Amino acid sequence: MATFGSSVRRGLPRVPGGEPWPPAGAAPGANGNGAGPAAEVAAAQVAQQGNSDSSTPRVAALGHPVPQSVLAGAQEDAAPKVTAEPRDAVTLRRGLPRVPGGEPWPPAGEAPVVPQSLAAGAETDHAPEVTAEQLGPDSTAVPQRVPATTRAAGPGSAATAGGDGATALRRGLPRVAGGEPWPPASVAPPRSSLVERARNERVETPRADEQPEAGDVSAPGAGAPHAQRPATATGVPLTQPLPFRRTVWAGATAKTHSAAKAEPKRIGPFTRGQWAGAVIVGGAGLLYAAGMAVFAVRWLLSTEWGVDFLAAYPGEYHLPEGAPVGIPAWLGWQHFFNVFLMVLIIRTGLQVRTEKRPSVFWSPRSNGRRKMSLNLWFHQSLDILWIVNGVIFVVLLFVTGQWMKIVPTSWAVFPNAVSAALQYVSLDWPTENGWVNYNSLQQLAYFATVFLAAPLAIATGVRMSHVWPKNATGLNKAYPVEWARAVHFPVMLYFVVFIAVHVFLVFATGALRNLNHMYAAQGSTDPNAYADNWTGFWFFVASLVVIAAAWVAARPLVLAPIARLFGKVSGR
Repeated sequence: MATFGSSVRRGLPRVPGGEPWPPAGAAPGANGNGAGPAAEVAAAQVAQQGNSDSSTPRVAALGHPVPQSVLAGAQEDAAPKVTAEPRDAVTLRRGLPRVPGGEPWPPAGEAPVVPQSLAAGAETDHAPEVTAEQLGPDSTAVPQRVPATTRAAGPGSAATAGGDGATALRRGLPRVAGGEPWPPASVAPPRSSLVERARNERVETPRADEQPEAGDVSAPGAGAPHAQRPATATGVPLTQPLPFRRTVWAGATAKTHSAAKAEPKRIGPFTRGQWAGAVIVGGAGLLYAAGMAVFAVRWLLSTEWGVDFLAAYPGEYHLPEGAPVGIPAWLGWQHFFNVFLMVLIIRTGLQVRTEKRPSVFWSPRSNGRRKMSLNLWFHQSLDILWIVNGVIFVVLLFVTGQWMKIVPTSWAVFPNAVSAALQYVSLDWPTENGWVNYNSLQQLAYFATVFLAAPLAIATGVRMSHVWPKNATGLNKAYPVEWARAVHFPVMLYFVVFIAVHVFLVFATGALRNLNHMYAAQGSTDPNAYADNWTGFWFFVASLVVIAAAWVAARPLVLAPIARLFGKVSGR
């Protein structure tokens, strides 16, 4: 009969942070089968380790390894024993058919319910008994019973798969016409079994020369590497192309989104598309309003009141006695110089208004510290030439009597101006002869331009120029520069609108005749005398060429040498 020591060797704790196991002072004791506490300790170790092992029973022995015949018997007895228990079948819920005109799917029938004892048997199995005869005569101690835990994780046992939480993949419509339902019939293993399988990839087996206290002997084939987990639930790798055309795409909640579109470039508060839409809508609205105005004025002038009004006020009145007839040559030259200077003044004024960091500066020789940009110097130089030309023009107007054509001399100018405006709106334009007289609306426009807008532009421009004294406190307070800036720009806009309307009417009311009057000084009291003469037109084209050349030449490379004649030019 075998004898045992009085104490049990203590090992690692069974719980994290616990005491070594078994407890101190435990002594082996004999039982009816001749096994002591050591066998119970080994059995408990195997039971604890069985929770992390997969499908391989372990037999713990003391002193000697267990023969392979014992292990084979243990594997045979380790299979779970399933006992049938009465359970009621569950009627399957039927849905839509899988083919057009077919029967509801799945077919009518009942699904059996897995007994509870099946799942319980899969978790707790009993190992075979190992006797002394099986171990051999040289054995010193034989444990009575070695508990082992086996878990079937493979597809061979449906009961085990159901007990472990494996889920059968739901199958849907086929991906190709006449094909099988997709995905193929398979079972997705539970996440817990995959984690345990990864942990048990490596199985440790004690060497023969070691003398473990509670050694583990694994069955043959336990050290074989486990099959790698498939990349997808169906086992088909993601790199393999689909056997059908893709019909599902990532939506708004997909994890990957396309790059955001760049913000459209804005011009002021709106984008280019918005500006184009505003121009189209605004132009259509103005065109509609103009059409309605034409129809309304035509109806008004066709009434009895309209006919009498046009008879009383045809759009012009007779000039005083002694008024000159015709347009002299000096007036044509004054007109050309005025157009030439006005175009360049408007261009340089816009450049000064939008200029951020000037690259070239000009300073007077008397005061080198007072600098201004070269564009501002050119703008003010053109203003001086324009003022000189305007003074000469006004003087010659009053000397030659031409002032009576642009200065109103009768109160009848106002109702005649209204009559001329109604005729323009109705598209039945007045037929005055500019060689002799202007209509009242033209006369008021010329008077406002020469004697109101031009002096206002000069007064505001001088206030903002370098010739204005800076130390005149009282004068600066009476005439602040902010007021000058607020008025100067709208006056420039008035000149732009006046030039545009004036040029349009010149070409719309007889281009050749009007150009002959102003550029060639040719005309007659007969309105049709020079209606087909092209002399004035070619003079007009030559003037445009000169203006365009000056526009192109107005740059620092050309202006700097001229500016050095009147001061100093520097780059900063």
